Amino acid sequence: MDTTEKQQQPQSASTSAPASAPASASAGRAPDVWPTLQANDAPALIDFLVGTVGFLRTAVYEDGDRVAHAELDWPEGGAVMLGSYDEKSQDWCLKPGTFGAYVVTDHVDDLYQRLTAAGVEIIREIEDQPYGSREFAIADPEGNKWSFGTYRGAPRPEQPS
Repeated sequence: MDTTEKQQQPQSASTSAPASAPASASAGRAPDVWPTLQANDAPALIDFLVGTVGFLRTAVYEDGDRVAHAELDWPEGGAVMLGSYDEKSQDWCLKPGTFGAYVVTDHVDDLYQRLTAAGVEIIREIEDQPYGSREFAIADPEGNKWSFGTYRGAPRPEQPS
């Protein structure tokens, strides 16, 4: 996901957000940190993350049968970038199946039920944690690990004026 890939013109109609999605899917501020990953079959991973998990397909830039760059927004805030695996970018991106992310959701029980019913591989059952979160984890078809929970992180320390 280098800048040259991001600047490419879209190669398909799949580059825009669905008509039902707001222009900015994030309810709060835009994501300042973009986790990135690569996939052996990026179109299939995008379909899984959008169609099964619930991410929003914000942008997909294709280069032939490769995904040069994709952005998927989480409806409750945040986003990830991904693309087709390229051995030449090993110094930057992780190999497929080695990525992990924690995704905050207020709907953890509903999401768990939906993903379980869809036959998604659950690698950690839903459970209340001692630090106040309720969470579970899955593996996607590429082997990446996704944890979903209610923990929004520790409060930011006040910054001096």
